[in-house]
Amino acid sequence: MLNGKTVAVVVPAYNESTQISMVIETMPEFVDRIVIVNDCSKDNTGEIIEKYLIENNESKIKIIKNEKIIIKNKYNEAEIISEEMKTYDIKKMIPHIVFNKNIDMEKIIYINHTKNGGVGAAIATGYLWCRNYKIDCTAVMAGDGQMDPSELLSICEPVVNEGIDYVKGNRLIHKAAHIVVPKIRYFGNSILSMLTKIASGYWHISDTQTGYTAISLSALEAIDIPNIYKTYGVPNDILVKLNMAYCTVREIPIKPVYRIGEKSKMKIGKLIPRLSLLLFKLFVKRLWLKYFFRDFHPLFLFYNFSFLTGLLTLPFLIFIIYTLITTGNATTQGIYTAFIILGLASLQSLGFAMWMDILDNERLNK
Repeated sequence: MLNGKTVAVVVPAYNESTQISMVIETMPEFVDRIVIVNDCSKDNTGEIIEKYLIENNESKIKIIKNEKIIIKNKYNEAEIISEEMKTYDIKKMIPHIVFNKNIDMEKIIYINHTKNGGVGAAIATGYLWCRNYKIDCTAVMAGDGQMDPSELLSICEPVVNEGIDYVKGNRLIHKAAHIVVPKIRYFGNSILSMLTKIASGYWHISDTQTGYTAISLSALEAIDIPNIYKTYGVPNDILVKLNMAYCTVREIPIKPVYRIGEKSKMKIGKLIPRLSLLLFKLFVKRLWLKYFFRDFHPLFLFYNFSFLTGLLTLPFLIFIIYTLITTGNATTQGIYTAFIILGLASLQSLGFAMWMDILDNERLNK
């Protein structure tokens, strides 16, 4: 426990037989539960985890599943529906089996997916377990050993002691990051971080792809856990979900850790195009849900006016290029004027929208 608050670490694992023992054995003492989610590994990861269940697996802290009983009256229909929705969440998750016999008093919780769902699905399964058992602070550490356990305290303390909803590690600000992090990963991370700033509204976050995080119980209860993105877009998706729930976020420096025996399963060349499309969809969703349906804000108009005028410039741009290629001559002055006016209007509206977005979300950056 930390300052009287329970702490759990979700460990998503897929084919981590060479690293998972190290992750378990180096876990800090203050961690009350290690929730390992084996995403249908093809190696003997599961057998290694089961060995730890048989050995000394007792916890000093008893944790009992929260089963809230609400007596119906004419005022609490929304509360009843909210609790019923939680019972439906388990049905939307990747099918899984909990191997523990005495969850209340066991430190390592072993959950095995019966079919492969992806790293995001594994984290979602762990998150749901921690939410249902009312864990105050839930961290995530990958099963490949790329996260230094000595830094877990600094990740969890802002959640426990200051009430921050979500804390992320930042590897890119380390002075040796550009040397330690593989060049293609560093470049890809920088691009995705820039796009995630726009999509999520957390403009001060600069290392969006790190999975070393901690989240509060209130934030877990606020986000839609079953619909967390199933694969490597999970940190980006979670940030958008947190922003739409008005959750506070902090980023703290951590060390970049590579080349310790892990084999990366991430393919940057395929990841960037797929996540770019995901981030565009998430941005549109955030814009409409947060700034139109829930609480209207002028930035909604500026963003959409920017997109509209930007689209209107395309026919003029195509016509200008086509004329130059086919005739070698410039088109009429009117076409150029329309293109310039629409282009400037689009850029100006986009600038106003981003400025308002930054100001509105400043309160969530802690």
